[in-house]
Amino acid sequence: MTRPVPAPAAAGRQVALVDLLDRVLAGGVVVSGELTLSIADVDLVHVSLRTLLTSITALGPRDD
Repeated sequence: MTRPVPAPAAAGRQVALVDLLDRVLAGGVVVSGELTLSIADVDLVHVSLRTLLTSITALGPRDD
């Protein structure tokens, strides 16, 4: 597993949402969650979600 690169110190600097989104998508992020619907302690529906969000260039081949 790779370690994240620390961001430069943001002393008094505001980060735009688009810059934050660009940084997250460049490395990729995994979103996971679970939902269970039940009545009287009887599980009726169980939904499990795992998804990977990343940019296309992050998944493509590198020209090294």
